[in-house]
Amino acid sequence: MIINLSPIGSTETLSVSVVGDILILNGVELDFTPMTEGATLPNQAIDCKWVLGGVYRTDGEINVTIQLPNTEDASELARFPSPIHITVDGPVELPK
Repeated sequence: MIINLSPIGSTETLSVSVVGDILILNGVELDFTPMTEGATLPNQAIDCKWVLGGVYRTDGEINVTIQLPNTEDASELARFPSPIHITVDGPVELPK
C-alpha cells in the first residue's frame, strides 16, 4: 500500500494502521481488498473525512491519499511529507 499525505492545519489526532489491503483510520476500517488491478474507487464512495481523492490499485498496490493533521509547530517532514510505502502490517508512523 502507498499512502500519500496531504497536510492540513488541525489539532485533531489521526492513528493509521494497515492489515493487508485494509486501511484503519482512527479505528474505522476501509477494506480495499475487493479492488482489482486498475480499479479506481471515487472519493464519493468512501465515507471517511480523512481520505482525499480516489483510491486506486496499480501494480498490485493500493494507492490512497489521506489528510495529515498538523499543528503550528509541525516538523519540516510533517509539513512536506513523502509518500509512505507500507510493506508490513501494523501501525503506521506518521511524521509529526
